[in-house]
Amino acid sequence: MKGPLFYAKILLFGEYGIIKDSKGLAIPYNTYRGALKTTKKLSGVAKKSNENLKEFYKYLSNLKNNTLSFQLDDLKSDLEQGMYFDSSIPQGYGVGSSGALVASIYDKYANNKITVLENLTRDKLLALKEIFSLMESFFHGKSSGLDPLNSYLSLPILINSKTNIEPAGIPSQKEGKGAVFLLDSEIIGETEPMVNIFMNKMKNEGFRKMLNEEFVLHTDACIEDFLHGNVKSLFGNVKKLSKVVLTNFKPMIPAAFHKIWEQGISTNDYYLKLCGSGGGGYILGFTEDYEKAKEKLQGYKLEMVYRF
Repeated sequence: MKGPLFYAKILLFGEYGIIKDSKGLAIPYNTYRGALKTTKKLSGVAKKSNENLKEFYKYLSNLKNNTLSFQLDDLKSDLEQGMYFDSSIPQGYGVGSSGALVASIYDKYANNKITVLENLTRDKLLALKEIFSLMESFFHGKSSGLDPLNSYLSLPILINSKTNIEPAGIPSQKEGKGAVFLLDSEIIGETEPMVNIFMNKMKNEGFRKMLNEEFVLHTDACIEDFLHGNVKSLFGNVKKLSKVVLTNFKPMIPAAFHKIWEQGISTNDYYLKLCGSGGGGYILGFTEDYEKAKEKLQGYKLEMVYRF
């Protein structure tokens, strides 16, 4: 048995801001993926995944929600027969490893599921997001539901606000010099502690003011530029966003990366921003000249995500 593939996701813009109702833009990243599989002999990673899924099964069994029900007997039986989630998506890297798992379980075991083939109205998208938020809370304590939604639909998603999300058309990639890339911090990040730091910062009036007047403003501008292919303007806005993040989100940036973050801003060779909640995992980079950025970031592992 092997289930359909579910891909990783990258939140290009909107980390933390979407908690406070700003815009966000998430895209599928099909370099990494996962699928449900079954094996007679569970060992190593597969065994750990199977045990994790058994805990998830218990969580789903106790979920009290009128709109959500699962074929729990089938799920239990498949787990007893050695089902696990076979995934190449790195965990704790901000690219949606738990999101892909949640999407795969929903796809296989949910009753009355909303399918990708339907006409996806805003109400259906919000219903799916709500369902996925409930399911993924098992992994993070609190989830927006966006990662599983992105993985399930395998479409770019534009978040206008908590109650307004839509599939987005993003410009097709060009064979240019510019790129969006991932920089591997080689540190595993944990979402929950980072979100807790953010929530504590939100108690500070100055931080809230910065979030509304600078962070959200630059994020929204970046999304507009990206969706409309305004590359020149995009890099100007990404630079502003990179500065704001370095100044105000330092605890979310691993200390070893503060210097190269600053270096990018001062040389304009590349700009870095958080990918997901930060604290480790991937850092997202934007550059007008990928070869030059690679040269400047020699010794670091980079992966191309999108070409300008």
